[in-house]
Amino acid sequence: MSSSANLDRLLSLPARLIPGTHPLPGARRNAATIQLTPALPLRDTFTSRPKREIWSRLKQYVAPEPATHNQRSQLAIRVLTDMLLISVSYYLSAAASALLAGGPNFRAVVGTFSNLRPAFGVLLLYGTLFTLLGYSERLYQQETIREPRRESRVRAKVVLLSTALVGVAFLSADIRPVPVSRLILAAPIFFLLSLGARSWRRQLVPPHGRQLRNVLIVGAGVLGRRLAMQLQRETTGHHTLRGFLDDEIPTGGDVLGRVKDLSQIVRREFVDEIILSIPVGTEAARRTIWEARRNRIDLKLVPDLAGLELSAASLERFGDIPVLTLCEEAVPAFGLLAKRLFDIALSASGLAITAPVMILIAIAIKLESRGSVFYRAVRIGLKGHPFGCYKFRTMIRNADDLKEALRARNERQGATFKIANDPRVTRVGRFLRRYSLDELPQLWNVLRGEMSLVGPRPHPPDDVQRYQLEDLQRLDVTPGITGLWQVSARQDPSFERSVGLDREYIERWSLAGDLSILWRTLGAVFRGEGA
Repeated sequence: MSSSANLDRLLSLPARLIPGTHPLPGARRNAATIQLTPALPLRDTFTSRPKREIWSRLKQYVAPEPATHNQRSQLAIRVLTDMLLISVSYYLSAAASALLAGGPNFRAVVGTFSNLRPAFGVLLLYGTLFTLLGYSERLYQQETIREPRRESRVRAKVVLLSTALVGVAFLSADIRPVPVSRLILAAPIFFLLSLGARSWRRQLVPPHGRQLRNVLIVGAGVLGRRLAMQLQRETTGHHTLRGFLDDEIPTGGDVLGRVKDLSQIVRREFVDEIILSIPVGTEAARRTIWEARRNRIDLKLVPDLAGLELSAASLERFGDIPVLTLCEEAVPAFGLLAKRLFDIALSASGLAITAPVMILIAIAIKLESRGSVFYRAVRIGLKGHPFGCYKFRTMIRNADDLKEALRARNERQGATFKIANDPRVTRVGRFLRRYSLDELPQLWNVLRGEMSLVGPRPHPPDDVQRYQLEDLQRLDVTPGITGLWQVSARQDPSFERSVGLDREYIERWSLAGDLSILWRTLGAVFRGEGA
């Protein structure tokens, strides 16, 4: 058989054989027939066996969901080992307590073990809490296991938290299924036993017999070199860097070849894992992905985050589509919740207290002019969403129809509309506006969450259409009944000044600032400084 035929036969076979696995459909094909396309249907091409729908659905509802599918068995072993060590630690603490109480009496120790049935539930609870906290602290993740010092630190933290939570729960509920002192004694025993078990597991297999993973990095640029340095610093020595593949950098040294040589190199170097450190949209990346799947090589990706720290990134899913969050601005969630609770409490009590006053205002409006008591105007609120803003009617019925005819008399600069001695305002309306009584129904908008007590004033849609791009920043927060502009520069006709104060309020927002604005607003209302 010719050397060319031998090469074709070699390339037609999967490079990595895994015990107990079936051949991949379509894996036995000549490498010369491979056609790479921008959207290669990897999932359809490499589905090795039909899914068991019933079992898959059952696992979704019952089984825990680890971060990595292929690490479930290892995770189960680690969790069960910790549960076993927790039980052993508790029984050792019970034996130690018996020896301390009664001296070196073997019968007392055996008697202690015969009365440990109530401890089963406590140990199950403690072990569950420990494993859940450990999983949240990434105790069982590979990046923690690979660093013994970090694993010891995280394990100590989880042991301390678990013991404190269970002990405080028992003491506060006055429940004593087992002595709390025995749990406290068992905690350091468990910590030492678990460290010993991890050390014994590392020393059990000699370095030359460990399951080493040969790694090949595709991309010998800055990112790939940084990754190589981290792999070489690994203390456990589970990864051995075989070299790089790169289509741009000259071959030689640790650059073993080009991406087109991948099938040959993974066979020659017995590669278990390929790490991509090049953009995934390139032809080289697509060929690497195809060849890695065809040859049963584990494939990992180093995302290029454009200088951002990966520690700040988080992964979430929209259906079956993973989305990586690179940066996320901190939002004062507690402060905003407190602001909302404050709005609800004050608006509800304000509506109850001012109900008699609002009834008198309604009667006065009806006696002076025909029309509705309330005026419901469309205003633009948070994130540009329109809502119905309620006020007592202070104008004649067709006031909105006359607005454009009066726009030439507008005394405000910019997008807002305001004129003194507006002919559309009624006599009752002037009184209501002077003392800001016309805005009392907006307490209902506050209660509904469309407005807040303090915030930028909401504007009508025709005014918002005249906004400049930077003016839209005032719509980033919930509008308010009163704000910094109302108590600082209410008579200033400049719209830019109003927007500047709104921006200052947003940037420096605090609950104390809201209280200060409300206090100053009350003074302005009693002095009759409203327009």
